[in-house]
Amino acid sequence: MQQKTKLLHSLRANLRLRHFSPRTEEAYVSWVRRFVRFHGLRHPAELGEREVVGFLTHLSVERRVSASTQGQALAALLFLYREVLGRPLAGLGAIPRARAPVRLPVVLTRQEVERVLAGLKGPAGLLGAMLYGSGMRLLECLTLRIKDVDLERGELRIRRAKGARDRVTVLARTARGPLGQHLERVRQVHLRDVAEGAGWVELPEALGRKYPNAGRSWPWQWVFPAGRRYTDRATGQIRRHHLHESAVQRAMAEAVRASGIGKRATCHTLRHSFATHLLEAGYDIRTVQELLGHRDVSTTMIYVVVAVMWRRAGVGADSEGGASSRRHITGGYRLLRKTRRSRWSFQIGGPLRSGRMAHFSRALALVSRSISA
Repeated sequence: MQQKTKLLHSLRANLRLRHFSPRTEEAYVSWVRRFVRFHGLRHPAELGEREVVGFLTHLSVERRVSASTQGQALAALLFLYREVLGRPLAGLGAIPRARAPVRLPVVLTRQEVERVLAGLKGPAGLLGAMLYGSGMRLLECLTLRIKDVDLERGELRIRRAKGARDRVTVLARTARGPLGQHLERVRQVHLRDVAEGAGWVELPEALGRKYPNAGRSWPWQWVFPAGRRYTDRATGQIRRHHLHESAVQRAMAEAVRASGIGKRATCHTLRHSFATHLLEAGYDIRTVQELLGHRDVSTTMIYVVVAVMWRRAGVGADSEGGASSRRHITGGYRLLRKTRRSRWSFQIGGPLRSGRMAHFSRALALVSRSISA
């Protein structure tokens, strides 16, 4: 047991040394635990490629996990053997990598978005309006701090988003008034907490040591603080965490059920709808790419443009010529996925070589044929 504890401690240390996100750290540790338990609590140093293959086969055949879940487990084990044990798994080349299915994002119409947002009350209603009006991911919105909000300019600064990249996105005009009122209420709660000896929040990395009083200052407070306070064991400070994502997800699920729409909509669906509606309104694809924070424009094309073309073509289960249009779109979608995986994928502001443009144009042509189908 002590040997296993040292292994997990070393794994966490290596992940933090490379500044992996806390969610990635917990996921990798969880997969290593499962791997060790699957092989009867044997140390991974005693195991090798065959045992890794057996574990992945178990996940795929018996547990029937998705392709992305299997890929995450493989990534965790590859990191463990390469960085922690110093023994890269060289014999895994024969393992067939799980192929992710071709899926298109769920997109709501503007009327459906209005019905869903009408069912969200309180802070969840403001959160939903900001997700749809700014194109943020749920956790990006929940981790906003006061200093990241600019009501006058209508801007939101997203810190350490996916890929540890910062970006600026828009704040919808309809959300500025409700957000200002919400921040005033949050300020009153913060002043009351400070008067009671609380009012602290968690700061990123070692910022708390550099600025000892920053965790109690107004600019560093959460835009959406939790309703309960807690005491940090390491410092003894009485803090507030930001609102937990599960509370918003439950409210969103209830609002979708109450709206009566027949789509499996989640909080992330509002992000897809934001991007799709911008493109339908004629906004430039590069602008949408910047707002969403996509590093590669082909990602924006995969998850947004295909949905736009599909909706414009009127593809549906009962539409005439729907099967033909669906084939065109799916074919173009596969090519766009290939473009994304290739080494010469498009970069923001990067040069477009003739080979790149020809491959990408072929994908767009297959999608565009659905309009005239």
